[in-house]
Amino acid sequence: MMNRRRFIQIGATSILALSTQRFAFAAGDSKVNLRIVGTTDIHSFLTDFDYYKDAPTAKFGFTRAATLIEQARKEVKNSVLVDNGDLIQGNPIADYQAAVGYKEGKANPAVAALNAMHYDVGTLGNHEFNYGLKYLDDAIKEAKFPIVNANIVKAGTDEPAYQPYFIQQKEVVDEDGVKHTVKVGYIGFVPPQVMVWDKANLDGKVEARDIVKTAEKYVPMVKKAGADIIVALAHTGPSDDPYVEGAENCAFYLADVKGIDAVIFGHSHRLFPNKEFAKSPNVNLEKGTVKTVPESMAGYWANNISVVDLTLAKRGNEWIVTDGSAVLRPIYDAEKKASTVENHPEITALLQPAHEATRKFVSQPIGFASDNMFSYLALVQDDPTVQIVNQAQKAYVENAVKALPNLANLPILSAGAPFKAGGRKNDPTGYTEVDKGKLTFRNASDLYLYPNTLVVLKVTGEELKEWLECSAGMFKQIDPTSTAPQSLLDWTGFRTYNFDVIDGVQYQFDITQPARYDGDCKLINEKAHRVVNLTYNGKAVDPKAEFLIATNNYRAYGNKFPGTGDSHIVFAAPDENRQILANYISQETKEKGKVSPTADKNWRIAPIDSKVKLDIRFETSPSDKAKAFIAEKAQYPMTLVGTDETGFAVYQVDLTK
Repeated sequence: MMNRRRFIQIGATSILALSTQRFAFAAGDSKVNLRIVGTTDIHSFLTDFDYYKDAPTAKFGFTRAATLIEQARKEVKNSVLVDNGDLIQGNPIADYQAAVGYKEGKANPAVAALNAMHYDVGTLGNHEFNYGLKYLDDAIKEAKFPIVNANIVKAGTDEPAYQPYFIQQKEVVDEDGVKHTVKVGYIGFVPPQVMVWDKANLDGKVEARDIVKTAEKYVPMVKKAGADIIVALAHTGPSDDPYVEGAENCAFYLADVKGIDAVIFGHSHRLFPNKEFAKSPNVNLEKGTVKTVPESMAGYWANNISVVDLTLAKRGNEWIVTDGSAVLRPIYDAEKKASTVENHPEITALLQPAHEATRKFVSQPIGFASDNMFSYLALVQDDPTVQIVNQAQKAYVENAVKALPNLANLPILSAGAPFKAGGRKNDPTGYTEVDKGKLTFRNASDLYLYPNTLVVLKVTGEELKEWLECSAGMFKQIDPTSTAPQSLLDWTGFRTYNFDVIDGVQYQFDITQPARYDGDCKLINEKAHRVVNLTYNGKAVDPKAEFLIATNNYRAYGNKFPGTGDSHIVFAAPDENRQILANYISQETKEKGKVSPTADKNWRIAPIDSKVKLDIRFETSPSDKAKAFIAEKAQYPMTLVGTDETGFAVYQVDLTK
């Protein structure tokens, strides 16, 4: 069989001959066009409804994506439909299912929706493991399509824990109307970091292998088993860095694995093809390819679908991919600010019971708040949405250590990060908005998005300071001598959920210094120090002093931030951070009549000493509610200067005072 790379990647001197040969070859043999329609990172955003705001939305929801899927399939004679994982977690519908529906024996609504759309195959995302292996196994049993994963194995063995691949006998029709059978092989992958992120659920039960090495092992096996073409369902993001074994983001590396003909990827909630990757080597944005292999990543929350079109030619008894391209189709046109499709009526009707049950579930009252909790300024100053999470975590640990005498006398701190603060600078509406007054479980879900569990770490004062140095990577370095506009936030190199605020100590960030760590907490400037005036109870923190820090399992087991990792863990709670938060709100309301989430201003950006007028800018929500909140709560002078191309409001902030 002629290898696809050999077929396409012929040197420049042979291009004319190849074109002639391909034309003649196609004219004499069967030619089949096969479409792959794909979704990824749906995260149980099944309806076009924002349960946090209790209002409809046009910007996400599988009910709309289902219409796009149906359209894409009707346009062609031959198509397959695939899902790339992170399906059963992430939205209040998923929270309802895990808390109520599962116990009552109700079908998982996310799986039911995919069944109804007749998906051909799916794979696992890292968030599939959040509720434990039993919950996942039961969801897989409900699927009427194969779910594949090759790089999760049973602990202590090389035996796959799940079906590693699937070969579909796909009946297709060629350009002349003649029927054929094409054997389509599918193989699935998940980031090996899942062993860290869900350690409590997975440790001792399964292990994760490297994505690329697993692909190199299995793809020849899938070929030998009879697959004519192979589609990788890769729940992994893109990276232009050199390949390193164990890498989290391997989508682009899979283009080098001989035998893979198309890659549906995701995990990082981005879009591909997209102008964001214009400078990526080996990428052809016009074709949607990486090293000639069609690849596509369809965003998140069903806001896009992937459409990959392959041209197959039969040579003898074997099929060869002679061409391929990939595009995205969005459910919402950001420029026109309008939906591109309506809801799919059958899928909407199917999900209606789960939708109504979820609204009821998240409307359960839990308490009363004395102040608004909005995250519009969470990346710029101490913030009430993080404050209340830290208050809840700290109170929980204060109670827990009463039964742990060896920890009882250590200072208790708490680390929390803004989970909803503009996404990856791609969502001007993506902010936590909890109005003062009556609070419901909906509000607790808005404040804490993930089903993480609470973990306590023991750290030294030195590790505490270095942890905060990692957080300080959120900011770009400011030149105090420049009058040109300067961006405050490093959206590209840093993720907002890594901007940990640690309550219980006081500190400042000197952002005229370069960042000490990059967005992955790797030391990049050994002599740089941004964290200044770090104190506990008014005294400078002793580098050798010991502290307890309450955080979540994702951070604790990650071993990324200094002070994290197995060796530092002293207590792993059985309770979810979100439930701890809801319980705290209820208890405070019961005892005091309300919960008080006002930020205590324990951290700030250190005043910048400058002899010139600085023009420092940051982005946030463009809403009137945000404008009013900023006018009332801003700790620094702020002036609205415009709106950027994505729709964020741009503010000028005076950090000299």
